[in-house]
Amino acid sequence: MDLSGEVNMPKLTKSVVDKSLPRESQYTIWCSELKGFGAFILPSGTRTYFVDYRNANNVRRRMKLGRHGTVTAEQARTLAIQALAEVAKGNDPLENRNSARKAITVKELCEHYIKELEEGRILGKGGRPKKASTKVTDLGRINRHIIPLIGKVQVTHLTKADVTAMMKDIMAGKTRLSEKTTKLRGRSVVRGGYGAASRTVGLLGGILSYARDELGIIEINPAHGVRKPKDAVRTRRLNEDEYRALGRILKDAALDDRYTRTTEIIQLLALTGCRRAEIIEVRWSEIDSAGSAFRLDDTKEGQSVRPIGLPVLEYFDERRSEGTEGESLYAFPGRDDEKAFGSFPRHWEKIFQDTELKDVTAHVLRHSFASIANDLGFTEITIAALLGHASGSITSRYVHTLDAALVMAADTVSGYIQALMDGAELSHTHYALDRGSRKAALARFLAPRSDVPEKEVGKERLAA
Repeated sequence: MDLSGEVNMPKLTKSVVDKSLPRESQYTIWCSELKGFGAFILPSGTRTYFVDYRNANNVRRRMKLGRHGTVTAEQARTLAIQALAEVAKGNDPLENRNSARKAITVKELCEHYIKELEEGRILGKGGRPKKASTKVTDLGRINRHIIPLIGKVQVTHLTKADVTAMMKDIMAGKTRLSEKTTKLRGRSVVRGGYGAASRTVGLLGGILSYARDELGIIEINPAHGVRKPKDAVRTRRLNEDEYRALGRILKDAALDDRYTRTTEIIQLLALTGCRRAEIIEVRWSEIDSAGSAFRLDDTKEGQSVRPIGLPVLEYFDERRSEGTEGESLYAFPGRDDEKAFGSFPRHWEKIFQDTELKDVTAHVLRHSFASIANDLGFTEITIAALLGHASGSITSRYVHTLDAALVMAADTVSGYIQALMDGAELSHTHYALDRGSRKAALARFLAPRSDVPEKEVGKERLAA
């Protein structure tokens, strides 16, 4: 190896590239048989083939041929030979490639982006590949809004005015549609509106950043600086009368065996503040009864440890005592035990239609849980930990024991909501500042052990 970070190798083959381990800084390996053909190895472990040449103006150019693993060493060698043949004719293959790239339309750019997305090379929150649910949402916005409205525009010709016009068309409902899907009784409904417009512009900005940073097609992102409409803030929460109504509705629905599991899921959503998928797809292995926690492997924020209150804990303990744990990986399996419960949206609609809570969603239950926690005097950081928000989420799978204060908070909030759903009329108080409750809890904590005589307890304390 020379001091420039370049390594002269024998013929560049798959095994040679595989054995070239990453170092602290990038370095290059060259093929001994084909001049100009090589690969550079990044500290991250990414290996990329390239070909070096001088064009007709004697300017040195380096053209990437593809990542190792995406293309084989032999495919890259063939591409290098073709490029060098073009150079011999007086052409500049990199310039030709860039010119072709710069001529692509927004639709073609989106197709490039979708391919990268499906292969897990588009990173989302926390620097992780985007989740499957996010991919579905992105694809919907691309295919329902971006491509129909600006798909024919050449990327290099796209302006901030074009992006703004697209946004306004979505706000006005120009892309609104309702059509059948391939699923049984499935229907895709695209409504547009302010929220859809704002989030679609955000996605387009990400796609155009990919075009700028990864493809080198543009130098300025025309989506940056576009003034987006403020998304409607969802403030709907259940009041205490509505919680009592929710309890009655679920009790009535549970009389129909078809809806038993759905009513239980809805009740758990109300008692935990979890996102809908976090409860529907919870696995038995993620329910830590001893630690009074969910240890979720895959949430919007990645792995998450979530404290759960006694009513929730006792529900799952009872299910376990019935022997249902061994029937499926999921606490709420579908018809196929290998999949999670799939009828929830349809059942939800049936349960709440023609009731005073027909406008309630799973997010409303989540927001209501947070609001009750706030009413009871818990701080923002505590509520964030209960909900699994990024600002307060406990993300380490190696956390074995939760802070007792968090478990107490989960007990308090879920117990309060359960009492309301059972029809109770409660005196509204800031639990954390209730001296009577605090004194009673402290007295229980400091009470002598029942299995040791009082004199012995005193001796133990003195010895300590």
